[in-house]
Amino acid sequence: MTRNVQPARTTTTAFYVQAILSFGISITALGLGIAWLPVTGWVRAFLSIGLLYVVTSAFTLAKCVRDRQEEDSLVGRVDQARLDKLLAEHDPFKVD
Repeated sequence: MTRNVQPARTTTTAFYVQAILSFGISITALGLGIAWLPVTGWVRAFLSIGLLYVVTSAFTLAKCVRDRQEEDSLVGRVDQARLDKLLAEHDPFKVD
């Protein structure tokens, strides 16, 4: 009986650092861009709230995608365990 073992998915340190730096640079650049705009304070406040909303919704979306993948992975492992158990218990030469 063969078993499908999925390799552990790990994120490399370089990719992790790149993601953090990319996020930090983009949020800083946009924040500075909003701060230096030649507009009134109300417009700056509106754009800042919009920026905050986009960032929080992006984190929420990323969490939902991660949770869905973990859920699918768990369901797949449970189904595979059930199938393995049925195949192990099955005797093709058994006569009723």
